[in-house]
Amino acid sequence: MNNNKSSSTVWIPGPVIVGAGPSGLAVAACLKQKSVPCVILERSNCIASLWQLKTYDRLRLHLPKQFCELPYMGFPEEFPTYPSKQQFIEYLENYAERFGIRPKFNETVKHAEFDANIGCWRLKSFNKAEKMTEYVCRWLIVATGENAEAVVPDIEGIEEFEAPIRHTSLYKSGEEFRGKRVLVVGCGNSGMEVCLDLCNHNATPSLVVRDSVHVLPREMLGKSTFGLSMWLLKWLPMRVVDGFLLIVSWLMLGDTSQFGLDRPRLGPLQLKNLSGKTPVLDVGTLSKIKAGHIKVRPSIKRLKRHTVEFVDGRMENFDAIILATGYKSNVPYWLKEGDMFSKEDGFPKRPFPNGWKGENGLYAVGFTKKGLLGASMDAKRIADDIERCWEADEAKHRAAFSRSILPQSNS
Repeated sequence: MNNNKSSSTVWIPGPVIVGAGPSGLAVAACLKQKSVPCVILERSNCIASLWQLKTYDRLRLHLPKQFCELPYMGFPEEFPTYPSKQQFIEYLENYAERFGIRPKFNETVKHAEFDANIGCWRLKSFNKAEKMTEYVCRWLIVATGENAEAVVPDIEGIEEFEAPIRHTSLYKSGEEFRGKRVLVVGCGNSGMEVCLDLCNHNATPSLVVRDSVHVLPREMLGKSTFGLSMWLLKWLPMRVVDGFLLIVSWLMLGDTSQFGLDRPRLGPLQLKNLSGKTPVLDVGTLSKIKAGHIKVRPSIKRLKRHTVEFVDGRMENFDAIILATGYKSNVPYWLKEGDMFSKEDGFPKRPFPNGWKGENGLYAVGFTKKGLLGASMDAKRIADDIERCWEADEAKHRAAFSRSILPQSNS
C-alpha cells in the first residue's frame, strides 16, 4: 500500500471520541451542551452496534428505564418499565438526532498514541477500503466500552465438535433450534435468558454453571430490585441491604443451591461493588429449571464430535452449543499508553468514580461496571473538565488575536 496516496492527516480542534455506543453518545451530547465540538469514530455502520447487530431478539433492559437514561433526555412516557431492544435502539437514535450527533462510521482506530513533541494525540483510523486517516487532537475519549469483543473460552476438543458453536453475539432467536438439544455455557443474565428463549421455542436446553451466582427476583415488594436496593443504600450499610435481598430472594425463589445454583460467599451488592459481577435478575428461567425443562450441568471437561463430557464424568450429546461467556475490552490492542488502562483487562486502573480521567487529555467513559448510570455520570464529568480547558484555550486565542490586530508601539 502506498501510504502517500492512501492516507491523510486531519486536525480536530475538539475531542475525538472512539466508539458510538450509548457511552460515546452520552459524552458527545454533554459536550454539545457546552458548545464544545467533537468527532466520533465508530468501526461499525451504525450507532450502538452491540445493541443493533449483536443482541438476541427478546432482549429487554434488565433495569427500569429511569436508571438507563442518558444525560438531558428521558425515555418516552409510553415506553414500558423495561423497554425492549427495539425501543432502546429507537431511544438512542432519537437521542443522536436531538443532539445532532453524526459519527464517522466504518472507521476502525487501530493505533492511538500521545505525541509529546506536539502535545497531542495521534489516531490512525482505517475505513473499509483500508484507507488510513490520521486524526490529531488534544483530547481523546475512549468509549469502546466493556463489551467490545466476544470472549470465547478455550475448551478442549472444540475443533473436533461437529455441531454448531455460537457466541450469544450471533444468537437471535430460539426458532432455529426448535426441537434440538442445546447446551448454553454461562449463567449470567444472557445465558439465563437464552435458555428461557430456547424453552419457549420448544428446544431442550441445558445450562453450564461454572461458578457461583446470585439469582434475584427482578422485582421485590412491588418495586424493581435495583431501585429498592438503591433506596435502601441511602439509609443502611451495604451488608445489611445484601442480607435483606437474600432473605426476600429465599422467600420468593427458594434455595437456589438445590438446583445447582450455589450463591457466592459475598452478598450480591458487595460482589458487584468489588468485582463488577452482576447478579442475575430472574425473568422466568428459574421456574423452568425447577420444572426440569432446563438441566443444570457443571463445567465442560472436553468436547468430542457431538458429545460433551462434563467434569463430573457425565457425557451427553448436543445439537448445538451457545457460548454466553460475555465480552471484554479491546483497549490494549489499539491504545498505546501504560498509565490509565490495564493491559490485562483493558479497564481503567483506578476504580469508579475515579477512572474517567488520565494524563495528557485522555478520558474513559463506559468502563465503570455500573451500567448506563455510571456511564452518564462519567460523561458529565468529562464534559465539565474539557469545557474548562476549552474556555481557557479560547481566551488565550482571543488574546493572541487581539494582540495581532492592535497597532504596534514605535518606541
